[in-house]
Amino acid sequence: MKSIHISTVASFFAACLLAFSVNLAAEQLPLKRAVELALSHSTALEASHFDEQRAFAAYQESRNQYLPSLVVGSGLGKTYGYPLSLEGSAPSIINTTAQSAVINAGLRDFVRAARTDWNATTIQSKDQRAQVIQDTVLSYAELSKWEALMTHLSQDYEQALKTEQTINQRISAGVDNPQARNQARLATARVFLHVSQAQGSIDVLRNRLSHLTGLPATAIETVPESIPALPEIKPEDDLSAKAAQESPLIQIADIRASALSLRARGEHRAMWPTVDFAAQYALLATFNNYQDFFRVGSFQRHNATIGVAIRFPFLNPSQHARARAADAEAQRALRDVQATKNQVSEQTLKLQRTVDQLSAAQQVIDLEYQIAKSNLDATQVRADAGSATFHDLNDAKNQAAEHYDALQDANFELQRARISLLRATGEIESWVGVGK
Repeated sequence: MKSIHISTVASFFAACLLAFSVNLAAEQLPLKRAVELALSHSTALEASHFDEQRAFAAYQESRNQYLPSLVVGSGLGKTYGYPLSLEGSAPSIINTTAQSAVINAGLRDFVRAARTDWNATTIQSKDQRAQVIQDTVLSYAELSKWEALMTHLSQDYEQALKTEQTINQRISAGVDNPQARNQARLATARVFLHVSQAQGSIDVLRNRLSHLTGLPATAIETVPESIPALPEIKPEDDLSAKAAQESPLIQIADIRASALSLRARGEHRAMWPTVDFAAQYALLATFNNYQDFFRVGSFQRHNATIGVAIRFPFLNPSQHARARAADAEAQRALRDVQATKNQVSEQTLKLQRTVDQLSAAQQVIDLEYQIAKSNLDATQVRADAGSATFHDLNDAKNQAAEHYDALQDANFELQRARISLLRATGEIESWVGVGK
């Protein structure tokens, strides 16, 4: 049973080390390069660009109503008696119509609203770009943490196996109680658990970065030195105000509120007088008997009309109701802007205070690790001098290893919070060093 346990654990550990060593042969991938690849490969960012193109096309659709639309067709048909119209036009060989808006206050506001919506999608694309950068940076930083920790855990595991063998020898010699064997196996199993967790996290993070950057997972190796130093944060810094000024969420909410206000005004102005340009040309045929109903010599085949169509809306209850609904929607959007400002300000302040708390916790854990490390050094000296037992030294090593793992977790949690704060204040792009 013992040999099966050791062989199984050793086989899995060897597989983990093999996977880890294979990646060491890959080409190093600096953080800036990973972000650049993610930006060029991101499907979410590409989708936001399509949304931007759709909004621009909608803006052009509204604006182009001021340009004449030309329709060429034909109204061929046999006539019995006086030539009646076919779908509103006289029977003709060729019929051409042109029309466009000239004076339309409602349409003018709708065009402005569509252009404002297009501007909102532009801001949305910038926000999606920042999200891609943040996702890539966090995945890269976490992978770098686990790769560094994997090296440390491999050393801990080798040491745990040696300790287990030593205790087995001491039990065989009658020095230790047989219960010590289970304690040693438990310590080895705990380290093995950490190794499997680390390898699993490394595999998942490499796969995520592979999806983000388009590189094969086996070709991804982080360069910890390529992660820039994070700027210092002072407790007195008013980051909430800066986030409120830079936040894309607030900008988008504000722009969309403006668009809805323009649209509501356009619904009211849709009841104003309008002037449209209109023109028509028709080539009439003699077989439709036109000449039978005109004075002799007055009929001509080529006919054209050009002018303007003036409309004065007087009664339109449904349009009044539509305008009131648009007013309510615009007012709701204005309240949403204020709610978004409050939310961004609150979240930024909470994030800033979280950074302060994590920084304090990291200092505590770092001091605990330093103390555990000093205790290990002192215990090693005592063991060499014969005043400390083997178990005292083993306990000191386990405590130092546990505090080291806790310190790495604390460092990453603090790093994660500070990177999120950079995203909130709009500084993450300049921190990574990628172009706009």
